[in-house]
Order: sequence, then C-alpha cells, then structure tokens
Amino acid sequence: MLTYIFRSSVVWTAVGLAGGLGYRELTRQQEFTGFTQLALVHTHALVWGTIFMLGLLALAVALPGLTRDGRMRWGLHLFNAGLAITVGMLGFKGSLQVLGTSWSDSPALAGISGTGHILLTVSLVLLLLAVGRQVKDLQRTAVTARDDELQELVTTR
Repeated sequence: MLTYIFRSSVVWTAVGLAGGLGYRELTRQQEFTGFTQLALVHTHALVWGTIFMLGLLALAVALPGLTRDGRMRWGLHLFNAGLAITVGMLGFKGSLQVLGTSWSDSPALAGISGTGHILLTVSLVLLLLAVGRQVKDLQRTAVTARDDELQELVTTR
C-alpha cells in the first residue's frame, strides 16, 4: 500500500508538470490570453495528486494500521479515479476553450466533471473515516499504556 501511494504521487507529479507545459504551449501557439480551465490542470494534479498523496503516505507510516483498513484502500482507488476524471476533464474542456469550439460549455462535460468531484468527495469521506479509526485506536493504546505505567508506579511505592 505504501508503494501504491508513493507511485500515485509520482504519477500525479508527472501529470501536473505535463499539464503545466501543455497549458503554456497550447495557449502560446493559439495566442490565447483569456481564462481557460486548462490552467487548473497543473495545480489540481500537483496539489491533490502529489502533495495530498505525500501527506497520506506520511499518515500511513505514522499509523501502521491504516494500510490494512479497507476504507483506506477503497478511498485511495476512488480518489485516483476521481482525480483522473476531474483533471482529465479540466484538460479536455480547457483545450476546447483555447481552440474556441462552440461545445466547450456543454452540460455533458459538466456532468462528467461532476462525477469526478463526487468520487473525490466519497473518497475523502472514506479516507477520513479510516484515519479517524486509527487515531482513535492509537489514543486508546496510549491511554492503556499510561494507565499500566501509573499502576506500576503505585504498586512499587
């Protein structure tokens, strides 16, 4: 699971960097100066894909039971799928905007993008539930250990 999270971070880094390059080159080639959703590919992929995944990696190392939680596994897969749809649609719609197509504002495109956002929302709920469970278990273990230490101090005095 740790390798999966790390590799996801690496892939999203590549997507984010490629998205930034694609945005710069397409807008320059087309002499486009307005707003386009293509500009959001770079930041969405790097922040949500790279930085968020690295944060999850740190949590998974700090909370070893996290990688065994089914909600974590489902959350990661749904997160990657949702982010792929979201970033893909930002790139697709943004490219259509730069090229000046009439159907770049199609409700169908918004619907597909919405599906990506729904998957991201569900995945965040699953990931938070998994992390919350591990924090609760860690807290319970710490309290038990502290109580045992206090009991030992009382009986030795």
